[in-house]
Amino acid sequence: MALNKFKCPYCGKEFTKERTLQVHLCEPKRRHLQKDEKWVVNAFMVFQRFYQLHQKTHKPKTYEDFCKSSYYNAFVKFGRYMMHINPLYPEKYIDYVVLSKIRLDHWARDDLYEKYLIDTLKIEPLESALQRSIATMMDWAEEQNVQWSDYFRLVNTNRAVSHIQQGRISPWLILGCNPGKKMLNSFTDEQLTIVEKYIEPAYWTSKFKQYPADHMFVQETVKGAKIE
Repeated sequence: MALNKFKCPYCGKEFTKERTLQVHLCEPKRRHLQKDEKWVVNAFMVFQRFYQLHQKTHKPKTYEDFCKSSYYNAFVKFGRYMMHINPLYPEKYIDYVVLSKIRLDHWARDDLYEKYLIDTLKIEPLESALQRSIATMMDWAEEQNVQWSDYFRLVNTNRAVSHIQQGRISPWLILGCNPGKKMLNSFTDEQLTIVEKYIEPAYWTSKFKQYPADHMFVQETVKGAKIE
């Protein structure tokens, strides 16, 4: 008499006991079980965008397509990297790497994101830059139980360096007002060296002259918020 077989719907392997099937974990099953993990959600989004941009397809790739892709692990690696760095404007960053002509397995590189970040800080809308900066200052103030308007005066300089490296505090605000410049004056030489490529004083000095109305808006915002 033939025994009933219990077949894995993911890999097709058969088992004589249902319990064995239940504890069985093949690679296709593992990929399906991870569908809702944040890094996999990121990876699938990038996978879909990759094919939208390169194949100009109107039919979105499915999660089934993603699971079967030979590039699954490379996309997941990048999905984890995105979760780690929390990039500015994630959708724009995805397009940036997808169109960069850099190999997929090299996307999760700090130097690639750093270039994207520095370029983005220069071209993003002023309002978005200020909103993000103020939100960062407010989050810091809530942690420290102080007024957010005291950020430039009270923030630990190492924390400020980290915020600048992450693009959380925009050069529009740091270099566009006296409290921000005063904070920079309190940095060590080593800290100034670290942040220099993100704030590029010469570039921003020129930009303030080129867009005086925007510079004035920054100063009015600082004055209105009583940032010291």
